[in-house]
Amino acid sequence: MGGTFDHLHDGHKYLLKTALSISHFIEIGLTSQELLNNKKAASKLEDYTTREANLKHFISSFTDLSRVSIVEIKDWDDMAKYSQDPSYEGLILSQETYSNAVKLNELREQKGLKPIILIVIPLLKDKNNKKISSTAIREKLE
Repeated sequence: MGGTFDHLHDGHKYLLKTALSISHFIEIGLTSQELLNNKKAASKLEDYTTREANLKHFISSFTDLSRVSIVEIKDWDDMAKYSQDPSYEGLILSQETYSNAVKLNELREQKGLKPIILIVIPLLKDKNNKKISSTAIREKLE
């Protein structure tokens, strides 16, 4: 799985818990700071170190951190490189990132690798029926 994991929220937590409930080991591609310059409310983005620490703190609250590897994603090539590991069996993702997952599977097939199973997690909504998102959290902070 991969993402920004900015202002770790219930949607992220659901994604992580689901991944670790069906996998012995997961790799998380954590987006580098440089890739986030065009995000909405970018001035309120947490830095890479904070986002990584928050991930580790949350994951360690319910399982052993040895089940997780966090790698930095600096560009699309990094994402594509990590997804080309022949031992990968699946990719857990949100609805919003489905099109990228399809592209990664196409790259795998071009390289003669079998496609990975795509496990799509629905977006969670708040009490006002709006999707829970880091962008909404950052916009409230501005």
